[in-house]
Amino acid sequence: MKQTMMRMLLHFLLVLFGVLTTFVLIQAQDQSGFISIDCGLPKDINYSSLDTGINYISDAKFIDAGVSKKIAETDIKQELQYVRSFPSGVRNCYRINVTSGIKYLIRSSFYYGNYDDLNEPPEFDLHFGPNVWDTVKLTNISHITDSEIIYTPLLDYIQPCLVNTGKGTPFISVIELRTLNNEVYVTNSAKSVVSPLRRSDVGSIANEYRYKDDVYDRIWFPSNSSFKRLHISPGTASLLLGNNYELPAIVMNTAVTSETPSAPLNFSWEADNVNDQFYLYMHFKEVEELAANETRSFNITVNDKFWYGNVTPKSLYTTAFSTKPLTGATRYLFSLSKTENSTLPPILNAYEVYKVKLFSQLETHQDDVDTITNIKNTYGVTRNWQGDPCGPVNYMWEGLNCSIDGYSIPRITSLNLASSGLTGEIPSSISKLTMLEYLDLSNNSLNGPLPDFLMQLRSLKVLNVGKNKLVGLVPIEFLDRSKSGSLSLSVDDNPDLCMTESCKKKNVVVPLVASLSALAVILLISLGIWLFRRKTDEDTSPNSNNKGSMKSKHQKFSYTEILKITDNFKTIIGEGGFGKVYFGILKDQTQVAVKRLSPSSKQGYKEFQSEAQLLMVVHHRNLVPLLGYCDEGQTKALIYKYMANGNLQQLLVKNSNILSWNERLNIAVDTAHGNVLFLASYFLHFVSVHFP
Repeated sequence: MKQTMMRMLLHFLLVLFGVLTTFVLIQAQDQSGFISIDCGLPKDINYSSLDTGINYISDAKFIDAGVSKKIAETDIKQELQYVRSFPSGVRNCYRINVTSGIKYLIRSSFYYGNYDDLNEPPEFDLHFGPNVWDTVKLTNISHITDSEIIYTPLLDYIQPCLVNTGKGTPFISVIELRTLNNEVYVTNSAKSVVSPLRRSDVGSIANEYRYKDDVYDRIWFPSNSSFKRLHISPGTASLLLGNNYELPAIVMNTAVTSETPSAPLNFSWEADNVNDQFYLYMHFKEVEELAANETRSFNITVNDKFWYGNVTPKSLYTTAFSTKPLTGATRYLFSLSKTENSTLPPILNAYEVYKVKLFSQLETHQDDVDTITNIKNTYGVTRNWQGDPCGPVNYMWEGLNCSIDGYSIPRITSLNLASSGLTGEIPSSISKLTMLEYLDLSNNSLNGPLPDFLMQLRSLKVLNVGKNKLVGLVPIEFLDRSKSGSLSLSVDDNPDLCMTESCKKKNVVVPLVASLSALAVILLISLGIWLFRRKTDEDTSPNSNNKGSMKSKHQKFSYTEILKITDNFKTIIGEGGFGKVYFGILKDQTQVAVKRLSPSSKQGYKEFQSEAQLLMVVHHRNLVPLLGYCDEGQTKALIYKYMANGNLQQLLVKNSNILSWNERLNIAVDTAHGNVLFLASYFLHFVSVHFP
């Protein structure tokens, strides 16, 4: 009966092991939570690595700077054959979307490979958002270096940045992100991240392991220690049912031990600074099948101080780790020594040492980042605005200032976009920079009104929008705050921007007058057309001009006199629908403008005669006075008083700063008066001529 039960139990365990083994293998194939970026790989290209099976994609959608370069060498890993180089800009940053609150292993890799044919490996800095991550140093053209951190992002994106420090052009080969279990590699501060100093597979002397062996794609390096190596015994379970660290079975199935039971296992590492902090993780699994009278247990000390114990490795592995960082020394020696009751020496399968990096500067407030990014995209700001707007402090975006105290989330307090070539209206998104104290948008081409939403910036102390094309009335609250001294307001050199209510009223006059004038024109023209259509038989021949001969008190000039006045039509000062206009001088030295009807003019003699007859009877201070005419044979000309200051178009377009606002307003009103008088007179003249 007992044998039957034992066979059933053994069968059950074998089936369970098989199921769990299949589960682990399936899990090892799963790349969910992986982001694998081959930097410099051409856009829209992706592939699976022949070595690891990891799926890599191009970095094109994660950055808009840098240039892609291909390494000539072919005998290298597929993911190292391209680099993205950054010859322009001091700081160039990737933006990669992640899930906030989830722990990530983040690794960047660099392989120079003489991609630029200079044979000079560069040195440059690596930033992570507003914090300094690492300095990349390459000892030779074939050296591969990695920078890795374990980090839990607070935002839904990360920004790895490459910074030119004047020691060569920055570049990057690979960026990899792997999600981890939030319960592993825990630090005692949210501002602390850890970077691997060592990740050692002490039982291996040659092979390097990563994904697919490690589900988290940690890279395990072989050890060069001289200790005795142990391998999994045939009768010992090789399946790992360990903890959240999920160590690779191939790593945990080997170990090292001391040659004699009394000898300890010793490992050490050096610190650059006595204040450096470290976390230690040690992983144990029994790899031998112990006899009934054999035991293995040991304690762990660090620099001769008890650190952890009593450790009794089982076939299901365990992890011993620091609950608080190790610090205060320049060298750390950890020793594994057997206990008095142990018959076997200690063993160690793998260990990890992580150095603490302090990311003390928080990322800029999310609303401020979104707003300043929107402004950058809206106006196409060409400044090197890369990475976090407020940090590191030495790399704060040009034109910005931020509140940074080391404790609170940085906020943008100053924005200077003067002389930046901005066009269009002031965007409403600026109102989301709620802590803004200084805003300078001067010397651009911004148009539209000075918007009311800027009044939502309660902290604003300085507002400069001078030298733009803003229109309308300055909001009264800005004027009140300016008078009280709580706001320094500059709105100079915006010709159509008004500071007072009376100016606003004047703004209404021009469109009102223009509208009424246009309405009068439409009515008069419509009535004239209606009357014209009623008259069906009208003589339009230019020779039948006796009926409408130009008799008036105005002086009549002969063709010979016109030649003398214009010096034989020497100086052309303009050209209109009737023909060219010439400069002339009468006998009394009066300067005149002579409008001569051209034979090729689309407007015939009848229209010319109508204008002459109308101007002979219509006089107004806003109409250029007619001094005389010439009606001799085919020569038809009108003589006007010469306007020495040019025409209105020249004053408005070529010399736009000559006329003040009040002068422009008066001109518009006088022009409207003149048009109304002229059109009314024309209508009466038309009726009297065609309907006597």
